[in-house]
Amino acid sequence: MPEARNPLEAFSNAVYDMFDKPVTWFRESIVEPNQKKYPWYHQQYRRVPTIDQCYTDDVVCRFEADQQFRRDRMVDNEVVSILRQRFEDCTMYEAPDHLEKCKETLEQYEKAAENWFIKYGDLGGYANAKSAYMKQKHRLIWERRYGPVGTGKNKREEVPEE
Repeated sequence: MPEARNPLEAFSNAVYDMFDKPVTWFRESIVEPNQKKYPWYHQQYRRVPTIDQCYTDDVVCRFEADQQFRRDRMVDNEVVSILRQRFEDCTMYEAPDHLEKCKETLEQYEKAAENWFIKYGDLGGYANAKSAYMKQKHRLIWERRYGPVGTGKNKREEVPEE
């Protein structure tokens, strides 16, 4: 800090240092040496309870579940994007034999895209954990009644009414 220009500034610097110096010392000598050092892009968040584990009136739990859902969706988006880019790179590199040589990469991409659509498809941009949970619930009910989605609507054996 530069030297004070007048007594008032010197006094204000002394008051500031009285509060700042202990806090700065504590942070630099105790907190920072005991922290784990890792790059920000490897940050790992603890898993929080999912929306089905939250009580209906627990706003904090629902908020955390929504944040976890958004993080999971971002990760899944990146996984699908990376697999698509790998397939496109393989196609450009291996052309004209890309149908044979990139078959495994294409299968991985298609499976990841299918799984992404099963979980997040048709939810829209403002989806939350509850809407994804309801989509999953409706899908499970559909599969119990009619079989796997995409196989056509198989009629159940109807019980005759008396």
